[in-house]
Amino acid sequence: MAKSSPIYAIIGNPPYQLTSENTSDAPVYHLFIDLASQLAQRISLITPARYLFDAGKTPKEWNSKILNDEHFKVVTYWADSTQVFPTVDIKGGVAVMYRDTKQDFGKIGTFTAYPELTGIAAKVPYPDGQLSDIIYPQNKFDLKVVYADYPQAKDIVGSGGRERRLTTAIFRQLPLFNQHPIDNAYKILGLIETDRCCRWIDRRYIESHPNLDKYKVIVPKSNGSGAIGEVLSTPLIGEPLIGVTQTFLTIGAFDTREEAVACLKYVKTKFARTMLGLLKATQDNPKDTWRLVPLQDFTADSDIDWTLSVAEIDQQLYRKYGLEESEIAFIEEKVRAME
Repeated sequence: MAKSSPIYAIIGNPPYQLTSENTSDAPVYHLFIDLASQLAQRISLITPARYLFDAGKTPKEWNSKILNDEHFKVVTYWADSTQVFPTVDIKGGVAVMYRDTKQDFGKIGTFTAYPELTGIAAKVPYPDGQLSDIIYPQNKFDLKVVYADYPQAKDIVGSGGRERRLTTAIFRQLPLFNQHPIDNAYKILGLIETDRCCRWIDRRYIESHPNLDKYKVIVPKSNGSGAIGEVLSTPLIGEPLIGVTQTFLTIGAFDTREEAVACLKYVKTKFARTMLGLLKATQDNPKDTWRLVPLQDFTADSDIDWTLSVAEIDQQLYRKYGLEESEIAFIEEKVRAME
């Protein structure tokens, strides 16, 4: 009986996802990477690159395993997948990976598409925390109160009547929202079709929330394509008693408007958006993509003078984190200005 020969290397372009009629498509390419790693000393595959940014739907544990695998490296990364596959737009780009069990490349840790970003990321400490520490999701219904007044809403609310979140299409789904101000109401920012709009809802129908009665900064949860340097789509200050649907995230729970203004200036800086870009590989920018943006003191006692312009605040941040001239030049060239 002939002996099986060892597999020297595996090279390929595996299937990327499993298509399902009832749920969103589930990735499978990570399973092929694991299987190939078990079968051969050397493997090289081209796959979607979202996992390199700890984004997408591959398991977080698997992402961490790959990013900390000293035998793994990225050979080539294309942010624009159409450079490789002209008819396919793969959010987050594509990458050719290489793994060799007998070589130590050093773990990737935080993947960056540019060497300048690697240097910048290494210089930024987080003694005061991360901006993601003060980022909050959408507001939620108090379903017990809603169903007491509108029992028919159970047939409309998602997840069999258990969905508490103010989902993107909620303004059109439930008759709880008013087009004009009413007494004892919260003002909710959301979308109808693609247009931003506000609706008012009885406060009794909304659960308590860390910043509902505070000042905050409101940013879109989905924005751009994930390319480095993109502007944020019209961030704004949220006054007390203003909430948001799933379309948005809120930053901070500030006692004063001045702190919210300072935070708004910060998220507009080229520095903060560069740090956001380290993990933002697609149009989606949920809370976790902000975890490499260092948290600042937004009060008048801060080491940053928030009364200055956004451009001047950037210069203060460059000095604070000891960026080199080449790194500053990279940010100034690649990141679009916001005012």
